[in-house]
Amino acid sequence: MTLLTAILLVTVVVSVGFGAVHVSPADSLRILSHHLFGTGPDTGTGTGSTTDLARHDAVIWTIRTPRTVLGVLVGAGLAVAGVILQAVVRNVLADPYVLGVSSGASVGAAAAITLGVGTGATAALGDYALQTSAFLGALVASALVVGVARAAGRFTATRLLMAGVAVGYALSALTSFLVFASDSAESSRSVMFWLLGSLGLASWSGPLVAVAVAVVLTVGILMLLGPRLDALQLGDETALTLGISPDRLRLGLLVLSCLLVGAVVAMAGAIGFLGLVVPHLARRLVGGRHRALTPVAALLGAVLLCWADIGARTLLAPQEIPVGIITALVGAPFLLLLVHRMHREAS
Repeated sequence: MTLLTAILLVTVVVSVGFGAVHVSPADSLRILSHHLFGTGPDTGTGTGSTTDLARHDAVIWTIRTPRTVLGVLVGAGLAVAGVILQAVVRNVLADPYVLGVSSGASVGAAAAITLGVGTGATAALGDYALQTSAFLGALVASALVVGVARAAGRFTATRLLMAGVAVGYALSALTSFLVFASDSAESSRSVMFWLLGSLGLASWSGPLVAVAVAVVLTVGILMLLGPRLDALQLGDETALTLGISPDRLRLGLLVLSCLLVGAVVAMAGAIGFLGLVVPHLARRLVGGRHRALTPVAALLGAVLLCWADIGARTLLAPQEIPVGIITALVGAPFLLLLVHRMHREAS
């Protein structure tokens, strides 16, 4: 875990230097140190002069640093949400989007974009209309999934999974309808870009703080509930023998993951594969005990998304690629490799 933390810190310093204006890691570190610790940049040595550092300061601190921080938080949040859901439904293919939360956020974002952000129904939300609409859509989707899963009786993993898939498909169709019905090509393009994921909305503002709080609280809660998650993943009967109510625990974890995914997706859009692949990679490093698995998955998710964002910003610079395309291109081969290894180990 110490090694992963060091890798993450190096990744952050490298990430803030990449973009249309390249800044060396040494100068990036000086600028970050100046803002974080109040130390003046040492211009006596290194690659940048005082003028260079002053010119790069606004780019690094105002634009790239909040974007990188958001990448760290979103990557960690999606990975941790994947850990939760794979334990809740006891399915290694579960991820933050299988329960329809992402589809609900997509409906909210599509409605805000196609109906006009900052006008009409969204005027009261101000500059954060898009994020707020996406988060509210995620909450509505979560309520629908819980309601459908509990309507048929006991709140089981199978019912939860089926309800999530059904609600997700229905909400995805609604998003497609909003895009199709829009008479603005630019709005449709904006919706599609958001659906593929981007960290471009990052800024030093309230929504970034909200995502940070959601991720930190979720990781802390999972660390405390680690033994209960271990028991739940072994089956409801095992949990009952240990005095744990599987239905109550499953519902609480579902609400927690829905709030986390809603906050993350509202800021970054639908970034796939991290919540599915990262928990598997983390288990290969530290095993399946959730007190060890949770922080390792969070660090891995943060590192991977930061590097994916570097690729999104630089591969076709100055044009930016949606980061979800990068995670899918990298995540799909990883998943195929994991499936091959699991099949080989089982045989």
